[in-house]
Amino acid sequence: MKIFSDPCEIKKELSHFNNKEIGFVPTMGALHKGHISLIKKSIAENDITVVSIFINATQFNDREDLKKYPDNPDKDISILESLNVNYLFTPKHNLLYNHNYSYRINETDFSKELCGAQREGHFDGVLTVVIKLLNIVNPKKAYFGEKDFQQYKLIKGMTEAFFMNVEIIPSPTIRENDGLALSSRNLLLSKDDRKKATKFPELLMSGQSDKEVNLQLKKEGFKVDYIKTLNGRRFGAVILGNVRLIDNVKK
Repeated sequence: MKIFSDPCEIKKELSHFNNKEIGFVPTMGALHKGHISLIKKSIAENDITVVSIFINATQFNDREDLKKYPDNPDKDISILESLNVNYLFTPKHNLLYNHNYSYRINETDFSKELCGAQREGHFDGVLTVVIKLLNIVNPKKAYFGEKDFQQYKLIKGMTEAFFMNVEIIPSPTIRENDGLALSSRNLLLSKDDRKKATKFPELLMSGQSDKEVNLQLKKEGFKVDYIKTLNGRRFGAVILGNVRLIDNVKK
């Protein structure tokens, strides 16, 4: 596995593979089984797989949340090497944001709902970093998990709006045996909160109304950002302890 941190260098390296299909899995590290499922899918469907690890500061509206985000690069590299990933891209912030975030992508509709309504500027940061990464790697396919379904839909919409030559591939949410959606943030939960967290997907999947689910979660000790059903899918975001969890299920 080759590792690059300079956007120009990896762009030049990958430009040599004109006749090969490149698959791309962007991540913020703290890799888990959900990430691994995306990577394996990319390896199976493409000639070359590129994974990026970059904790993107511009999508954090809470500086404390950014500071405590899980970071274990040595373990992540070991996982990627065991999967036989071809390239790892770990960009430096000052090189990726070479114009200090003065240029950014702003979606004016769906990004203002759900997580966007609670986290000002969050999706500006997400869409801006993703378009940068896609332009650098220039993949044929890029893979995103459905746990972050709003993110997936916005990224797919962005690539279509800008006529980008990349296929955005969704992958079903990977869950623990007790139903909790896999997330790097799960590592931040206390032992007691980790046990309690299973109530979140359990209630999302229940036949109760959004209002009833909201009330039940609050009774269980969750702080609820939102529970909302849109287009046949129920979305939820809660805070347990100091950890924000999101999930969604088909209705």
